[in-house]
Amino acid sequence: MKKGGILNPKINQLISETGHTDYIVVTDAGLPIPENVTHRIDLALKEGVPGFLETLDTVLTELEVEKVILAEEVKTVSPEMHDQIVSRFPNLPIEYVPHVEFKQQTKQARGLIRTGEFTGYANVILVAGVVY
Repeated sequence: MKKGGILNPKINQLISETGHTDYIVVTDAGLPIPENVTHRIDLALKEGVPGFLETLDTVLTELEVEKVILAEEVKTVSPEMHDQIVSRFPNLPIEYVPHVEFKQQTKQARGLIRTGEFTGYANVILVAGVVY
């Protein structure tokens, strides 16, 4: 048995296989998950479980990130969630794109992790960095 950290084997595999500049997407319950994505990890159990921020924080314990991509709409539709997301990346570039373009970019992701979050536009594309 693993002693700690991320226990979900699919998330462990996704992070282990991720290379520099690969995309990992952490999503709310409503974002469509493209069929072509290698790792489609659906954690949604019920409304709010697991939460987006809790899931994001857990992924960030093991993934090096060099850039973040958000939907432009999160700033106005869910400003509190926007502020919470941005606060986790104080020294990283954040790119904003229209939600339609955001959904198109998810098709390039190595993997998506779907949460039970019901807050609009609580989605983030994490662009993997390198630890050296």
